[in-house]
Amino acid sequence: MGYLIALIPALGWGFQSIVMQKIGGKFTNKVMGMVISTFLFAVVIAFFKRPVITTDLIIGSVLCGIFWSVGQILQVKSFDLVGVSMAMPISTGEQLFGTTLIGALYFQEWKSGWQYTLGIIALVLIIFGITMTTYSDNKAQKGSNVKLGLIILTISSIGFIGYAVIPRIFDLNGWDVLLPQSISMLITTCVLVGFQKDNQMFGTKTWQNMLTGVFFAIANVAILFSNAMNGVAVGFTLSQLNVIVATIGGLMILHEHKSKKELIFTLSGLLLVVIGAVMIGITKN
Repeated sequence: MGYLIALIPALGWGFQSIVMQKIGGKFTNKVMGMVISTFLFAVVIAFFKRPVITTDLIIGSVLCGIFWSVGQILQVKSFDLVGVSMAMPISTGEQLFGTTLIGALYFQEWKSGWQYTLGIIALVLIIFGITMTTYSDNKAQKGSNVKLGLIILTISSIGFIGYAVIPRIFDLNGWDVLLPQSISMLITTCVLVGFQKDNQMFGTKTWQNMLTGVFFAIANVAILFSNAMNGVAVGFTLSQLNVIVATIGGLMILHEHKSKKELIFTLSGLLLVVIGAVMIGITKN
């Protein structure tokens, strides 16, 4: 049962990107629909797990919401530039790289020689994996999109890294964070989306994209249960399998075109990122 619950975040976060691209709309619709559902889901959870309000919780939650909103908006924007099957391995790899470095250097998670050895090898594999997924046959035609997509994804990853590490910096309980964090997400996203021209913030596609938020919210709650039941090492590692779901889904469900050589590079790079994620999970034991 514990392992089945550990796979829910992978499925939820993996299908999240597929569903939003399938529903369509502007990137503003996709993010607004997602964040509205996340907020409503957190309100329901709060009736059963009432948060203990502290100053640290408020500050940490506000910062989490800001970092997540920036990360999510830019990640969704990148889907239209490079596609889900390229964006997700890059995004996941960069997040793994950043959170692992912060964990090792700031939180001092690596204490022994074997952890440093395994961790550094994992980071190298992730870097190679990311590089392989960016391969393109037609560099002249796709080059500008890939370059802009990489820039946007890197900024997006910084946002997600902040979202991941801030609760640890403030030593926050995962259940307590859900509601105040979702409020910050909703307010920040509304402000950022409001600056976009013809944003259609509350258009039809926004309400349809609330389904995307359901996938995200379920995954977000499931990872809390998973970490409690299986430990962070297993919970973290299995949750990162979302990149397989998203990448394969982009190719098979969204029918994102890749040449045979591009496909080989993408799948090989994806494999290296996943192996790196598993190795990082082992260092957390």
